[in-house]
Amino acid sequence: MHTTRHSARVTAIGVLLAWACTTVARADDTPNPGVWQKHQYSFDYFGFTSTYSCDGLADKLRLLLVAAGARKDAKAVSGPCASPYGRPDKLARADLIFYSLVPDPAGTATDGQAANGVWRPVELAPRTPRALELGDCELVDAFVSKVLPLLAVRNVENHTTCVPHQVAGSSFDVKFETFSVPAAPPHGH
Repeated sequence: MHTTRHSARVTAIGVLLAWACTTVARADDTPNPGVWQKHQYSFDYFGFTSTYSCDGLADKLRLLLVAAGARKDAKAVSGPCASPYGRPDKLARADLIFYSLVPDPAGTATDGQAANGVWRPVELAPRTPRALELGDCELVDAFVSKVLPLLAVRNVENHTTCVPHQVAGSSFDVKFETFSVPAAPPHGH
């Protein structure tokens, strides 16, 4: 009889936990009011393992911005570099101009700046997004420390180990939730 009661309690607790998890997941899927916030940032990059041309750095940073939840019209403009166009530079620079959605629980945003947002999961890892490579470890690490705090993110898990002057032994896997516009539904739905 004691084992039956214990099994019933364990089952009841399991059901309650499953219900709580689905309730939390649904709450995050519900659009909430947000407001677009403009950001401007000059990103200087000095890496030991990988070097980028200034235009190459700008392309990677734009990819990271959009993946991290910035609006699709994010701009990353190559800064002044010592090396000519398209050549790697030890000290590369890009100027970032982008908008990110931040929660506006009171709904005080004006019409042009208001948008609904949801918390969605993001992962930055080699091949996620596809153009990221293991050699981008130092860049991802710098992006996470310098730019990610400008966006509305939560639950950041940063598992990054960059070994200077070598790709072997380096790794990055950054997971977080970002507040951004809901993904468009697939065509035909």
